[in-house]
Amino acid sequence: MKIKICGLSRPEDIACVNRLLPDYIGFVFWPKSRRAVTREQAAQLKALLSPLVRAVGVFVDAPLEEIAGLLADGIIDIAQRHGRETEEDIRYLQETTGRPVIKAVKVHERSDVEAWLDSGADYLLFDSGMGSGKAFDRSLLGEIGRPYFLAGGLGPDNLEPVLVQGGPYGVDLSSSVETEGRKDPEKMRRVVELVRQYDMIGNSDGE
Repeated sequence: MKIKICGLSRPEDIACVNRLLPDYIGFVFWPKSRRAVTREQAAQLKALLSPLVRAVGVFVDAPLEEIAGLLADGIIDIAQRHGRETEEDIRYLQETTGRPVIKAVKVHERSDVEAWLDSGADYLLFDSGMGSGKAFDRSLLGEIGRPYFLAGGLGPDNLEPVLVQGGPYGVDLSSSVETEGRKDPEKMRRVVELVRQYDMIGNSDGE
């Protein structure tokens, strides 16, 4: 299972993920977020990031040209869209940049999930809201026949049941790996080690 740690904003955050090597990290470009970074800050942080870790840009109704520019300049590797984007918007980014797009879906009822199951986005991400850190009723997901990220209230203390049950392509964490609003290296380490441990068990069972 893939690991995405979102909301990195400091060089020390990057130094930590370079040691732990999650699969993805997230830069938040939504100005209302306390984790928001500017284009210049993200460029500086990306320059420090290990090439083994892919950077995701998180946007809420941002102009397509802004997102495409960040992708084209290599400041981010993947765009994650929250908001009122259409299938045409998703396709525009994919065709213009050749980069993947994640469509984030707020899940309040089953119809929220069904509305995006046939989306042209490369991945879906299911959450209770925009970085709310709160869990939603995961039984609403049902069977998802495509790769998706699971977010919302996941952390080192409650991630194990998700790993045991399986299903998601990846898990997305942010506030649960923070202490007093800052990324906590120990919490991030616990998450990465837990997921990697289950990956090893799963690979061993499949041999």
